[in-house]
Amino acid sequence: MAERSTAAVDVADNSGEEPLTAKADQADQSTADGVANNPEWGTEHDVAQGSGGTERPGAKASPPELHSGHKLARRYRLEDCVTRLDGFSSWRAVDEKLRRAVGVHVLPADHARARSVLAAARSSALLGDPRFVQVLDAVDENDLVYVVHEWLPDATELSTLLASGPLEPHDAYQMVSQVSAAMAAAHREGLGHLRLNPNAVLRTSTGQWRIRGLAVNAALRGISSDTPQRTDTEAIGALLYASLTQRWPYESDAYGLSGLPKDIGLIPPDQVRAGVHRGLSELAMRALANDGATASRHESPCTTPEELVKAIGEMPRIRPPEPAFTAPPDYQRTTYQQGTYGRPAPHPGATQPVPSPPPPLQSRTGKALKWAVSALLIAALGLGSWQLADALMERGNQSDDPNKSQTTDGNDKSPDKPTSGKPIAIQSAHDFDPLGSDGEEYPDDVDKVYDTTPGTYWQTSYYEGANFGNLKPGVGVILDLGKAQQVGKVTVAFKGSTSVELRTASGDTSGMPTSFDSYSKVAEGSGTTVTLKPGKTLTSRYLLVWLTELPIQADDGKWRGRMIDVKVTS
Repeated sequence: MAERSTAAVDVADNSGEEPLTAKADQADQSTADGVANNPEWGTEHDVAQGSGGTERPGAKASPPELHSGHKLARRYRLEDCVTRLDGFSSWRAVDEKLRRAVGVHVLPADHARARSVLAAARSSALLGDPRFVQVLDAVDENDLVYVVHEWLPDATELSTLLASGPLEPHDAYQMVSQVSAAMAAAHREGLGHLRLNPNAVLRTSTGQWRIRGLAVNAALRGISSDTPQRTDTEAIGALLYASLTQRWPYESDAYGLSGLPKDIGLIPPDQVRAGVHRGLSELAMRALANDGATASRHESPCTTPEELVKAIGEMPRIRPPEPAFTAPPDYQRTTYQQGTYGRPAPHPGATQPVPSPPPPLQSRTGKALKWAVSALLIAALGLGSWQLADALMERGNQSDDPNKSQTTDGNDKSPDKPTSGKPIAIQSAHDFDPLGSDGEEYPDDVDKVYDTTPGTYWQTSYYEGANFGNLKPGVGVILDLGKAQQVGKVTVAFKGSTSVELRTASGDTSGMPTSFDSYSKVAEGSGTTVTLKPGKTLTSRYLLVWLTELPIQADDGKWRGRMIDVKVTS
């Protein structure tokens, strides 16, 4: 196995011994009492141990005599003890003043680590980043030191999620992205975690990933590091490795996960399990092998969370899996017998009304014919009105008024060729920002560009200028027509006057291209309603509506674009 940093737990030392976390796990499983499983706390199995395996401070202090029902500050009522370890205890409690569940760490005021725990808790509380479980109170009174923090009953630990199997690539991508960004922000404020493991990372019911125990968990166990950024980066790599393979990337088992086979060293995740995403596998190795001893294939190692965030930003975005379509159940006709639905049947012997005979077949057929003719007339009137409105809109687009919409037909200066004008259904749409840091521009709203709900729209992020703050040439929306079709024109409505291009992928594309160079410009224009006509016959499945200018300036001086509606016709 490659040489590892000795700065913190979860990392093997220079002598080739097992990871310190694994040793602590084995000790705690046989000695710690009061340990329980909980979605907020998990199972704490790590005995406090300093950097490089130094002697644990604070062993002389005894746990305070606390019990269920005990109140701290006449406010926090202790309910369940979930951890009692190394002179401190952790509880699920109730804040009776605000009537909410909270978590509480308690240790004696004369404990050797009491001062450092208070300092760590107050520093973590000042960060105020919602991606971390928040510290709510840190108090020293009545010979006790206690730290109160959020309790998340709807959150699930990563270790619990991995018990049923590895994460899907998109879920693993979201986890490593959010955890890396959060830790980069913490390190910019001088705060490290040093105890990042599958029990410290939680996924809420809304899909957000949150980290608990920033600085506090390490202070409770007396853990320190001379290279905190490298330690946390390697821990993030271990989390990603476990998420992809359901294996802990060291020889010892830990957190309910099996370790790697002995004497084979650290091997990439895609060699441990089939079907692992290649880019995520390399990312995990770049974070784990951050001492440069075993670089991941052809990439340089990541030594800080900031470098890890940059490496994630350079990866192609991993999209969520398409939702499975479930066919609705077959319609079943239900028949009711007279007297059994709506009212009870009459008692025996009562006079029954004589049912009237059904109308002749000819009258029923006549009514059906009348309804069919009426429906056809209504449909014909609707189609004629739509074509008339479309013709008027196109004529308005060709006006010389600069405040009206304009149309540019690429390089073709000849008169417009007649088209059938048949609408082409848009199957799906995807936001497209290949040059952005996170590659996303409000993906949850992009389907609003082709829905039938009035007043809805998709919008871009905020930028410092109409030219995207000189950060990128543009952003856009990819339209998926379901199959390659002949496209006559694309009409786009915006809020405000916008410059826009129509770009297309080649007609024989097997999947949606994700790079900007895969799309060729076929038309351009500007205005509030822009009709984009290719200069020649165009057959394609994927169309890119590419905004090159932002029209809307917000109150704070920043700019954004809004696309209201898109129609594609043959």
